[in-house]
Amino acid sequence: MKSATALAAPVGALASALMRIREEPYYHPLGDEVEVFSAAAQSGLPLMLKGPTGCGKTRFVEHMAWKLGRPLVTVACHDDLTTADLVGRYLIVGDETVWLDGPLTAAVRAGAICYLDEIVEARKDTTVVIHPLTDTRRALPVEKRGEYLVAPPDFMLVISYNPGYQSVLKEMKPSTRQRFVAVDFDYPAPEVEARIVAHEGGIDAATAQKLVKLGSLTRKLKGAGLDEGAGTRLLVHAAQLIARGMAPAAACTAAIARPLADEPDTRDALDDLIAAVF
Repeated sequence: MKSATALAAPVGALASALMRIREEPYYHPLGDEVEVFSAAAQSGLPLMLKGPTGCGKTRFVEHMAWKLGRPLVTVACHDDLTTADLVGRYLIVGDETVWLDGPLTAAVRAGAICYLDEIVEARKDTTVVIHPLTDTRRALPVEKRGEYLVAPPDFMLVISYNPGYQSVLKEMKPSTRQRFVAVDFDYPAPEVEARIVAHEGGIDAATAQKLVKLGSLTRKLKGAGLDEGAGTRLLVHAAQLIARGMAPAAACTAAIARPLADEPDTRDALDDLIAAVF
């Protein structure tokens, strides 16, 4: 199990946004992603992680924050995310007007890794704010305060998105994409994924292998009733329920089938797969 500790934040910053991970998060390398991340961090280059939902992108970033000994700020991007949400805003506290740093500004000040998860979910006028941090300037203009923050050497910007799931309207602009070093992620090989599920879920190897088989079968339904198959995260959820004493089929229904689909025909197909595996 990993643990994370909130750091004392700069004046006005969101203290809870800055976390230092104290214990190593379990992560099984799938390729050269550790080497690419480390080299990008040393070179001051921003990094883009591309891959399906639940394949380990967030865990990888947590692992690398621990490995490099840097604090981590994670932002879950969404349609309503504004520039002020990232950079900061003035707030009235009692009789005073005080500035509150947003998570991006807090990360720059602290020399942290800032991870913008599912970046394309954010509004395009919001993501433009990261551009000065992704070129040779490595700076963040905080216009409302008249500040120009030059990022320290330890600051690193990491973004992620799922290219197989985003619509055309949410595709990342080339002017943004070409600022990043990129790493492709995918689901692990079955034997590796089974080891991950067994370790994270606290179950035996044989049951983990069955869960991975089920996950593989659901992924074959992508485009034939499912937008996405079961990610490793969902398989771990099912494993955790099984470890708590639930019957495997019931655990898979609750943790895999129901989160994946609402349509009756698709739900029935998933139920049939569960019955076939367990």
